[in-house]
Amino acid sequence: MRPAPTILHLDMDAFFAAAEQAAKPSLRGKPVVVGGIGPRGVVSTASYEARVFGIRSAMPTAQARRLCPNAAYLNPRFTLYRQVSEAVMHLLHGLSPLVEPLSLDEAFVDLEAGGVAAETSAVRAVGERLRRDIREATGLTGSVGLAGAKMLAKIASEAAKPDGLVVIEPGTERELLGPMTVRTLPGVGPATAEALRRAGITTIAETAEAGEAELVRLLGKAHGAGLYAMALGRDDRPVVAERDAKSISVEDTFEVDLTDRTRVRSEVVRLADRCVQRLRAAGRSGRTVVIKVRSYDFSTLTRSDTLRGPTDDPSVVREAAIRLLETVDTTGGVRLLGVGVSGLADFTQEDLFAQVATEREAAETAKAAQEHTADEEGEREPREQLPRRWLPGLDIVHDEYGAGWVQGSGVGRVTVRFETPWSAPGRVRTFAVEDPALRPGEPLPLVRAEPPEAQSSEPAIRPKSLSPAEETASEAGEEISSR
Repeated sequence: MRPAPTILHLDMDAFFAAAEQAAKPSLRGKPVVVGGIGPRGVVSTASYEARVFGIRSAMPTAQARRLCPNAAYLNPRFTLYRQVSEAVMHLLHGLSPLVEPLSLDEAFVDLEAGGVAAETSAVRAVGERLRRDIREATGLTGSVGLAGAKMLAKIASEAAKPDGLVVIEPGTERELLGPMTVRTLPGVGPATAEALRRAGITTIAETAEAGEAELVRLLGKAHGAGLYAMALGRDDRPVVAERDAKSISVEDTFEVDLTDRTRVRSEVVRLADRCVQRLRAAGRSGRTVVIKVRSYDFSTLTRSDTLRGPTDDPSVVREAAIRLLETVDTTGGVRLLGVGVSGLADFTQEDLFAQVATEREAAETAKAAQEHTADEEGEREPREQLPRRWLPGLDIVHDEYGAGWVQGSGVGRVTVRFETPWSAPGRVRTFAVEDPALRPGEPLPLVRAEPPEAQSSEPAIRPKSLSPAEETASEAGEEISSR
C-alpha cells in the first residue's frame, strides 16, 4: 500500500451511450441504449436516463425494449468510440508513462511515476484537471478515483459516478470498505458470494473478521488468501503499461439459427479470416486455434487445436477451424459462431507442406460456398437489386441535406435526422431506402475546434438528480423506430 493516493483510475461515464448523445443533439437528456438491436441483441451500454428504467449492460435488448420502449436503440459505432478513446488515452499518457488501459473507456495511471507529488492536494488537482481536459477534448465526462492501490482507486471511481472525483486517503480503507457488499471485491462472483453467504458472510467487514484460515477453508488457499488481503484493503499490484493479450477472437450471433452445414462452414471461414486480420493488425501470431459454437438451446461448445508453431497465415487458421467444426454436431441449429487464436507470439513458424494442403482445402470450401450461394440466388432477385439496409444510429450523408443519422427504417423507407454534434436538434426527413442521394457517412468529431463559441456547454449526460419525468420527456415524432 502506498502512503499517498497516487494511483488514478479513470472510467468514462456511460461511454458508448454518452458518445451517441454528444453526437446527436436530439438525444441529449433522453434514454439511449447502444448494442445489438435485433431479436437476439444484447445491451452494451445504457445512458443514465435509460438506467432509471432498470436497463443494464448485458441485458437482452428485447427485455430492455419492454422496460423502456421509447428509448433510442442504436447500433454501436466503434470507429467513433476508438477515436474518442485515443484522445482520452493521449491525455492520460501526458500525466505519466505508466498507463494501463483496461478497455476503450477505462484505465489506471501511476501518478507517482509521472512526477506528481505524493500529497493528496497535488493528486486531487491532477484529477480535477484531467476531468476538465477530457470534457474540453471530447465533450464527454469521466469519473476519477484516487487511492494508494488499484482496487481502491477503482472502487473510488465507481463511487464518483457520474462526473465526479473521489479520493480514498490511506489509512481509511477498512472504514470505507467495511459496510460494502462482498461482491464489491475483484474476483467475487455469484458462486463465491453464495459460498460466503452460506457461511454468514455478506459484507467486506465480515469477510475480514472471518480471518484468513476460514476463508481458505471455504474457498481454497489461493482464492481465500487473496480475498482476505483485499478485504483488509491490501493490493500491491503495480500499474503495468503493457498488458499482453492472451488471445484474439471474433464471433457473430445470427438472427436466425443456421441449419445448413455449408452455410455454417462458410461462416467459420469468414470468421477465421476476420480473426487473422485482427491478429496481423496487432503484429502477432498464435499456435492454438479455437472455435466456439452456441446451439439453438444456448448450449455452448468450444474446440481447440494446437499447431506445430505460431502462425498468422489465414489458410492455416481456416483449415484448423474447419477441422474443429467437423467434430461438432450442428444439425439442431447454430445461433452463434466464433473463431479465436491463443498462445500468441511475435513470430511465425510455418509448415510449408501443411500450407499447400490447407490452401487447397480453403479453395474447395470457398467454391462450395459460392455454389451454394448461387443456388440460393437463382431462386430470388439478384443481390444487387436487394434493398439497402440502414441500421438505426449509423451515419448517413444526403447530397442536398448533408450529414445525419438513421433514426429508423422499414417497409422500404428510411428516416434520417439531419444534425451534427455542434448543431441544434435537426429536422427529420424520410426517403426511399434506394434513394441515390443517400450514402453511408463517417463519424464526425464530437467537439469542433472552430469556432469555440459554437460548442455547447451542456454535458453529454445528465446527473442522477434529475427526475424520471425530466429524463424521459420527448417531443412527438422523436422516438426511434423499433423496426
